[in-house]
Amino acid sequence: MPTTRAKKSVGNSNTSAQSVTAEIGALSATLRAEEIRQFLGMTEDLMCSTYPDGGIIRFNPAFARILGFEAQDMIGKEFIDFVESSDRAAMRAAFFGMNQFEDAPPQLCFECRMMTADGRIRQVRWTVRLESQVFYCLGQDITESKSRETELLRREQQLSEAQALAHMGHWRWEVGASEIEFSPELYNIFGVERGTFKPAMDSINSLIHRRDLGRLFQAFQRAIIQQNDYDMDFRAIRPDGQVRTIRCEGRCELDSEGEVIALYGIMQDITPQKEHERALRDAKEQAEGAYASKSRFLANMSHELRTPLNAIIGFSDLIEKQLLGPLGNEKYLDYISAIRESGHHLLDLITDILDMSKIEAGKYELTLEDVNVSQILRTTVQMMEARAHEGRLRLTCRLPETDVTIRADRRALKQIILNLLSNAIKFTPAAGAVDVALTDDDGMIVVAVRDTGIGIPAHKLADVTKPFEQVSNAFTRGHEGSGLGLAITKDLTELHSGILEIDSRLGVGTTVLVKLPKALAR
Repeated sequence: MPTTRAKKSVGNSNTSAQSVTAEIGALSATLRAEEIRQFLGMTEDLMCSTYPDGGIIRFNPAFARILGFEAQDMIGKEFIDFVESSDRAAMRAAFFGMNQFEDAPPQLCFECRMMTADGRIRQVRWTVRLESQVFYCLGQDITESKSRETELLRREQQLSEAQALAHMGHWRWEVGASEIEFSPELYNIFGVERGTFKPAMDSINSLIHRRDLGRLFQAFQRAIIQQNDYDMDFRAIRPDGQVRTIRCEGRCELDSEGEVIALYGIMQDITPQKEHERALRDAKEQAEGAYASKSRFLANMSHELRTPLNAIIGFSDLIEKQLLGPLGNEKYLDYISAIRESGHHLLDLITDILDMSKIEAGKYELTLEDVNVSQILRTTVQMMEARAHEGRLRLTCRLPETDVTIRADRRALKQIILNLLSNAIKFTPAAGAVDVALTDDDGMIVVAVRDTGIGIPAHKLADVTKPFEQVSNAFTRGHEGSGLGLAITKDLTELHSGILEIDSRLGVGTTVLVKLPKALAR
């Protein structure tokens, strides 16, 4: 009996152990299922399983949440119902192939567009596996990454187009490496094909002009040692023989310890700019040479012409005065007078041209001294009275009670006033008036010459002070002149740090103001 009881006791013990083991296994399975549910609830991946006909068996919360559906909305749905219409044909073919063909791969990866409940589209990358006539689908929502990828491609395209327009490309070289990273435009700059040319030290060196190769390497070495930005120009010889000038600008890329690990920067084809600069330089040299030749010619001609002109004027003056006896015919006096006046006119033209040439060449030197401006105005007005009387004009001069003295060039100041008075009298019709006034206005000594002449059109005011410019109309065409008077007057005024201002109205008259700074006054 004990033995039986003992056997019975052993039997009861085994049964109890098996029960406990079964309970522990059931509990572990429950825990594993709970863990799986927790993980499935946490993931952002879309998961579902389907029958071969596409009917959905199970799905995780992310599947419904990302597509914007409630769990009850998923009942009776097929996987294909959530695929955008234009992708459905390809999706059916992929599922059908996996299920029907024995040599089909057990797992397939593809991208497709999924429709959300509110009609939006989500890009999803799917991995599908077929096991025991059940499709297990794992999807990743790549909508945002696709958007960023599209934006990145757009920006890269814009950069590429901008670099092509500017004939510029970027590059990067890791210190010690043989290859160099090139942007697409650099292939065009060096005249090589992207598919056949490999950017490397040796291949690029073969394209650089041998006289510039050493300078380029020295610039790189200094940049690495000194960790400075750098720029230089070098010549590249393309495979077709063209020589291009390239501007290289670069910087250093440092690691966390401050050591240079790479150089990067841009290269730009500046050949057109260099050619333009060369053309401008050649044109400038030619212009300067021509200008120097003109100045020499004018100076020589002026001196050569002045000698006979002085003789013509002097002898005509003697004959006109009949110092050696009377002429046989009174008509000769008119001829002699015309000769003298023409000689004076020609001498004035030559003097104007020579003065303008000196001013333009920067060789007109002022001889500064204390000048009584009031006295110069009186003298010049007296000199012009005869011409004003001939033109039946009223010439007046208004001066301050106290004489005004400034530091200036006496001859230049006299020429300024004579030019203004001459123009005013020349372009004022009979019975008109010319007025000269000297005032002290807001720290400036102002000489004002006003006339009631024909005036200057508003659109010509900016041009009348340019050399050889004349305002052409029915009245001025009858008056001779070099067209340099106002130009010389303006330049001489500015040589004295002064300002020339012109105000004019057609048919009313013209006012010219010469303003000299009070700082020059004494």
